[in-house]
Parts: sequence; structure tokens; C-alpha cells
Amino acid sequence: MKVIFLQDVKGQGKKGESKNVSEGYANNFLFPKNLAVPASSGNIKQLEQQKQSEQKRKAQELEEAKKLAEKLESMTVLFQTKAGEGGRLFGSITNKQIAEELAKSHQFKIDKRKIEMTEPIRTLGVTQVSVKLHPEVTATLKVQVKEQA
Repeated sequence: MKVIFLQDVKGQGKKGESKNVSEGYANNFLFPKNLAVPASSGNIKQLEQQKQSEQKRKAQELEEAKKLAEKLESMTVLFQTKAGEGGRLFGSITNKQIAEELAKSHQFKIDKRKIEMTEPIRTLGVTQVSVKLHPEVTATLKVQVKEQA
């Protein structure tokens, strides 16, 4: 019996996949648990429409991420903190602080986990920080740290 999986089923198939399974397995396990539906022509058309709308949504997300990346590339986030000798900061600037400053001064809401830093900023000056907006789009944000007067 040919079925279309509505969810991933371990060892059988992934969501949206069409596959042949035994009739008893389909009737007694997959259909009652809403894991699959019979592969009728109507269900196949519905699956194709879902795939097309999913592709459009992903393309739109990619475009939005590219536009946001262009805006982030052109801006600089400014921090004023206390510093000691040699331009070393008392404390450090973390990705959480960068995300909060972006939201406060530039009205960009970006999750702190998307701001990729190997270690916090501990010196004065301009630092390049990468921001992963989409699996295919990464922007570079400038973070400038000045000494507080």
C-alpha cells in the first residue's frame, strides 16, 4: 500500500515522502496515529502544494536575511566602557550585550546565539563580529569600544 508520511517515522520514511508499506502496518499503526495518509491523487496534489509553499517561504526568508545582512554590514555598534592601561577593558563585551545594544540603539532584534564570537571583546577599538542570520547568509558587524570619559 502506498502512503504519504505526515511525520518522520524511524526506519520507514521522512515527512512528505511517499513509500510502499504493508497494508496491515498502514491500517493498524500509521493511520490511527496520524503518521501517514493513503497516497491518493488528492493527497499527492496537496503534498505538492505544501512543498511549493514551503519553497516560497524559504526563498522569502533568504531574501529578508540578505536585506538584513546589508543593513548590518553598514552599521557600527558603539560601547563606552571603563578601560585600564594598554586599552584593556574592566570586564568584557559579550554577544548578549551586543544583541541588547542592537535592539536599543538600532531597533534590530537579533538572538544573541546568532552573534558568533570565539571569546568576548576585552580591548578598545573596532572589532569585526559575524552574525549568522540564515544557514546561507552571514553578516559582519562592526563593534566599536571607546573608553568612557
